[in-house]
Amino acid sequence: MTLYAAYGSNLDPRQMLQRAPHSPHLGTGWLRGWRLTFGGEEIGWEGAVATLAEDATASVFVSIYDLTRQDEQALDEWKGVTTKLYSKIRVRVDTLNGAQLCYVYVLNSFEGGTPSNRYLEIMISAALEAGAPADYIDTLKGFGESE
Repeated sequence: MTLYAAYGSNLDPRQMLQRAPHSPHLGTGWLRGWRLTFGGEEIGWEGAVATLAEDATASVFVSIYDLTRQDEQALDEWKGVTTKLYSKIRVRVDTLNGAQLCYVYVLNSFEGGTPSNRYLEIMISAALEAGAPADYIDTLKGFGESE
C-alpha cells in the first residue's frame, strides 16, 4: 500500500470514497514547506486548478489515505498522471503520529491563474468535511477575494 496526502477537493471523504473505495483514511496532517496555489488555467476547467508550490513559510492541510494498488492506479488516471497533467512526488507530512512519507500530485504547468468560484466552494466544503481548522478555511476563502 502507498500513502497519499490529499489536498484541494480530494479532502472531501465522500469524493475519495468514490475515487479510492478500497483505501482507508488514516487521518490528517500538515505538509510543511509547501503552499496551496493554482495553475493550469489554460486546461479549461472553468479556471485554474489546485496544485502545490514549495514555500518554506507555508503549510497545507492534508488527509492521508493508505491506497491499494488498484486505487492508486485509478487515482493516477483521474489526476492525469498518464497524460502528464500532474506528476506524483514524495513529501513528508507531519501527523499526530509523527512524520509520514506520502505522495502528492503537483500540476505540470506554470503557477498562476484564478480558480472559479464554484471550484473554490468545492474546495472549502471539502476542507470543512475533512476537519480543517478555521484559519486554513479562511486562507481558502481568501483566494476568492483576489478577483
